[in-house]
Amino acid sequence: MKFSRRTGLFAGGAATAVSLIPGKVLGANEKVNIAWIGVGGRGNRLLSNFERSGLMNVVAMCDVDLKSSFVDEAKARFPNAYLYDDWRKLFDEKANEFDAVMVMVPDHSHFPVTMAAMALGKHVYTEKPLARTFQEIDLMIKASEKYGVVNQMGNQGFSGDNYFQFKAWKEAGIIKNVRHVDAFINNGFAWYPHHYDKSKAITGWPAGDPMPEHINWDVWMGTTPEHPYSTLYSRNKWRGWQQYGTGAFGDWGAHIFDTMHHFLEFGMPESIEVKKLRGKHELIFCEASTLGFKFPERNGLPALTVDYYDGWTNLPPIPKEFEGREHNFHKDPGKFIFSDDLVFYGKHHGNPLQVIPYDRYRELLKAGKLPKDFGKNSDHYANFLLACKGEEKTRSPFSIAGPLSQFLILGSIAQRIGNEGETLEFDRETNRFKNNDLANSLLKDTPRKGWEQYYKL
Repeated sequence: MKFSRRTGLFAGGAATAVSLIPGKVLGANEKVNIAWIGVGGRGNRLLSNFERSGLMNVVAMCDVDLKSSFVDEAKARFPNAYLYDDWRKLFDEKANEFDAVMVMVPDHSHFPVTMAAMALGKHVYTEKPLARTFQEIDLMIKASEKYGVVNQMGNQGFSGDNYFQFKAWKEAGIIKNVRHVDAFINNGFAWYPHHYDKSKAITGWPAGDPMPEHINWDVWMGTTPEHPYSTLYSRNKWRGWQQYGTGAFGDWGAHIFDTMHHFLEFGMPESIEVKKLRGKHELIFCEASTLGFKFPERNGLPALTVDYYDGWTNLPPIPKEFEGREHNFHKDPGKFIFSDDLVFYGKHHGNPLQVIPYDRYRELLKAGKLPKDFGKNSDHYANFLLACKGEEKTRSPFSIAGPLSQFLILGSIAQRIGNEGETLEFDRETNRFKNNDLANSLLKDTPRKGWEQYYKL
């Protein structure tokens, strides 16, 4: 495999030269030519979401397992697309044939694919959370500014009703003086059985399983340390492994905190208290946790506390305004938002907020105080493609999605190394923990040999 182009992209003067080539500006009737990286379950579903916009032409598809049923289905739909099992080779050989790159691979591989794509002057749509470490996200934000390409994170609710409602309600003074939030994710996840079924307990890295010859395991591992192929973390179970995913908080947090983090200007917390931690493990994420975040006064907004609850039985307290209503916490993660005057309840993704209790909502509605017409807007997928054509701006660019993802990364670090009753102090100016060296060491990773170049701007 050739390395000359990939090395040149990230080496001194060559990188500077590439940075002067902005993403291609497309014509009004031109479709966006796409290289699709990651054709597994999630990636395959999103193909349909982007396709319905009528703005996409799939030029190439890449997956580490080209014999999966997902790839078979995608090939049937896009028979003319090139097929690769190594995105680096695809970039080497076909870079002149696509305008944008869709990054649908596991969290630990978002970073190198996205960085290489931007260095080639390609627009990028990267799934959430943006990357697996604080440092990687910081580099991705800086690279997006340097290379001047269109960029969007895949928290699709940020183009839904909740986004436009939150914006309008804040501007109208309905959402103001928010002082506390209770957020919760009480779903079941693939790694939970390892906690409560002793026969499935994980006591160390797996010895490995027989690996099908058609899987490109080197590419799957990406920048992370070498470990043998195992069904315990391949496919959908990787999210629960600290080396590959970001747990429930990183996975679903982007769909719950996105509008709050942006419009209430969270930034980074000044402290994270580990209020509860059940099933702490050195390799996989815990069974349940309660984290308490504190945010100082911010640009005229009052100091704010956020309590976060996850785990099947670790439910949040029910506010009196919500009593008597049925709610399936195991199906609908969400949040309660407490301001001086009102209490709001919201689910996830693009679901709009509700003022609770309902009588209070009806009173405000009748008085004409609640903006409710948010216009007709593109969805998250069309928004990205239209931005590639110069017709819109992305709603969740890395400059917005990056700090959100970094906030989630800090929470996942607290879950990994915190102890009940411990408070991690964080410096919002230096982006370092004040009182925990281990936590600071987890803000970045040491890349695997041969993958270091993607960490150089």
